[in-house]
Amino acid sequence: MSQTTTMPPRVGFVSLGCPKNLVDSERILTELRTEGYEVVPRYDDAEIVIVNTCGFIDSAVQESLEAIGEALNENGKVIVTGCLGAKENQIREVHPKVLEITGPHSYEQVLSHVHRYVPKPQHNPFLSLVPEQGVKLTPRHYAYLKISEGCNHRCTFCIIPSMRGDLDSRPIGSVLDEAKRLVEAGVKELLVISQDTSAYGVDVKHRTGFWNGSPVKTSMVSLCEQLAKLGVWVRLHYVYPYPHVDDVIPLMAEGKILPYLDIPLQHASPRILKLMKRPGAVERTLERIKRWREICPQLTLRSTFIVGFPGETEEEFQMLLDFLKEARLDRVGCFKYSPVEGATANQLPDQVPEAVKEERYDRFMQLQQKISSERLQEKVGREILVLIDEVDEEGAIGRSMADAPEIDGAVYLNGERDVKPGDVIRAVVDHADEYDLWATKR
Repeated sequence: MSQTTTMPPRVGFVSLGCPKNLVDSERILTELRTEGYEVVPRYDDAEIVIVNTCGFIDSAVQESLEAIGEALNENGKVIVTGCLGAKENQIREVHPKVLEITGPHSYEQVLSHVHRYVPKPQHNPFLSLVPEQGVKLTPRHYAYLKISEGCNHRCTFCIIPSMRGDLDSRPIGSVLDEAKRLVEAGVKELLVISQDTSAYGVDVKHRTGFWNGSPVKTSMVSLCEQLAKLGVWVRLHYVYPYPHVDDVIPLMAEGKILPYLDIPLQHASPRILKLMKRPGAVERTLERIKRWREICPQLTLRSTFIVGFPGETEEEFQMLLDFLKEARLDRVGCFKYSPVEGATANQLPDQVPEAVKEERYDRFMQLQQKISSERLQEKVGREILVLIDEVDEEGAIGRSMADAPEIDGAVYLNGERDVKPGDVIRAVVDHADEYDLWATKR
């Protein structure tokens, strides 16, 4: 007896922006696959296309608008979601033919819009299996773990709270359940992300939740203590420098979580930091960095800074360079200040000319490259752990504990093919440049 099987409806998907957006995309894709939709990589195969947008800075807005335009031209039926979706009028001005628009983390709305234009299939779980950990857009061996949405800060250069709202922490039991599922599915590294990771639990007054039958406080430190028990690399991103950040450094020194801290400091001039509405005690920041390194000598510090913020003088920029020289951070990102529609910093006086921003950016990067190179040279001859990301005809490429995927450097093991992605191996560092290491497997 033959049985005809109807093809499941096909949905195209474009995901733009930061890891937090990537997690939103994974959530939507998991729901679609669970309902029986097929996700396809080509516009012409899809019955509808979802574009998950970014709207943080002007270049991201432009990229999102171009992606929407391409999807409309290639397919014609487009649903828009994500951060830029919070600015519906701006999208409709450029692309009036978009079918529906929703803001960030509007999973249910996106799904209901899909149901409207491409009816829900009669789902057969034996034909469309979704793994328990859900659909992931990262390689199998690492995953982003989003612990909260939104942010309570009102930094004058940022519009995230207007798009994603105030801090909304996920229940700690739910976060830990997800982490456990990911590890059981083969994930070797969990990257903890949010808009403000160190604020986790502030909105619920750090109330006690439960996991595996035991009480667990909703806080960053408690979360780290529990994640440490899963036996994988745990990396913290977007950590606002609250005093209690000091409490996670001993966990790093004990090897419970990775000795890696991503703290966006933004500047070193107290006046500029005040204009940004950021913490301004620069001397205290330097003291804390010194103390952290005393407790955990292998600590890797990553940060981001803005040059050319409105009103920034040459003297204040020099304060930033002096801070870099003293702090000797391992990994640093730098952005030239860019006006973002809706940000209060746009109204500040004394906007810095583009040529001056460019010149300061170049000086900043030259100094930091020198510092980064010196920090990496210190690792030559040392043994390190390396998580393998890929293997090609030239050998293996991986990352040390000091390297987050896509934003930091890599470790190259030339000629090494007897490993596979997800392996954690020991290697000795042979050579270093400004950003990367070359090593030999032990």
